[in-house]
Amino acid sequence: MTQIASPLKAGQKAPEFQTTIQDGSSRSSSDYTGKKFVVYFYPRDMTPGCTAQACNLTENFDALQEAGIEILGVSPDPAAKHLKFIDKYAIRFDLACDEDRSMHNAFGVWGLKKFMGKEYEGTHRTTFLINESGDIHGVILKPKTKDHASEILAGFGL
Repeated sequence: MTQIASPLKAGQKAPEFQTTIQDGSSRSSSDYTGKKFVVYFYPRDMTPGCTAQACNLTENFDALQEAGIEILGVSPDPAAKHLKFIDKYAIRFDLACDEDRSMHNAFGVWGLKKFMGKEYEGTHRTTFLINESGDIHGVILKPKTKDHASEILAGFGL
């Protein structure tokens, strides 16, 4: 699988966003003002890698919260699929329904991928660490799905 280089780099202002989460309510970048937060993009609910990543973050949710880090997962899945995913795996953070891929495009993570010789458009698994000022603190281009929480903590220097 190919990986695009994120057009966003550490030190840049994170894109502003307004999105719908799993329960139909909305979240925006302004909800995270003054907080460290993570926006992590993943391809689809209920797939092995995405499940491992969400479960790792859930298992380490308390440590992330103690470090003052909020989490927002983003995929193109609809709310109903997110709710099933959250219920099945007891996920403890919000999942954005980016069906129109506006967040994907703003963060530059939607693009051409290759798998088993086939090319297709999709989400490049990427995590953005955003500081209290709304600046990108770091970008994890190929997160380790089974050890993502420790990558996030290390990325923030914690």
